[in-house]
Amino acid sequence: MMRIKNCFSLPLLSLLTLTLSVPLGAQETAEDAWAKLAGRFAKRPEFAYVKNDPALPNVLIYGDSISIGYTQPLRAKMEGKANIYRLYHNGGNSTKLISMMEKMHKAMRDEQLEDPWTFEWDVIHFNVGLHDLTVTEEDKENGTHESRTSIDDYKKNLGDIVTYLKKLAPNAKLIFATTTPVPEGTFKPRRIAGDSEKYNAAALEVLSNTPEIAVNDLFSFTKKKHSEWWAAPGDVHYNEAGRNAQGDEVARFILSTLAGDQ
Repeated sequence: MMRIKNCFSLPLLSLLTLTLSVPLGAQETAEDAWAKLAGRFAKRPEFAYVKNDPALPNVLIYGDSISIGYTQPLRAKMEGKANIYRLYHNGGNSTKLISMMEKMHKAMRDEQLEDPWTFEWDVIHFNVGLHDLTVTEEDKENGTHESRTSIDDYKKNLGDIVTYLKKLAPNAKLIFATTTPVPEGTFKPRRIAGDSEKYNAAALEVLSNTPEIAVNDLFSFTKKKHSEWWAAPGDVHYNEAGRNAQGDEVARFILSTLAGDQ
């Protein structure tokens, strides 16, 4: 019996030692969490993971494809001056901002991560509008606007967004960017020329109640050279010159805000 016991004791001891020495699994990092959030977009430089430099202020860009377009020029202009983060996806319309921000912060501030976000936002530069005024081809043919966010709903959503952002980041400086122009003949998806002005007017009406929120008038900045900067006639997107110019303007506005000039 003793021999049988000895026969199994050493292998068993070795097995236990081996089991205890094998890691149960590496802890997930913030970069891993970001890759999951961004999904297929994670391969694009605009959505690359940003490692935080604690010596610099932290800036968050929330917006749709227009902001995606100027993200890299903005980062180049702000290198060494601020950590420039952006939403992990296209921000879409005004109904999505709060849920998408909640999803991002829940994932990136998770204490189970090896290196969760512990910093706070110094500036949040945000825009919603271009997706709110979208209509479908069917709506266009029928002369209706049923698929888009109504002006009244847009104003309500923006009011909720302001309340949310002030609670999320009470010490951050908030900047609302006006929605860039919609030219004649816009398609894929269909938008109607002149609607940006209407939604911007509604936004400014809401923001008049919170004068501490700065307004970056990207609409007026872009409008003056729209036909030079658009990606193609009738396109709401911009060529390289337009994206670079918008990135420079957003950088100028953010730096001015950080300096307390806005």
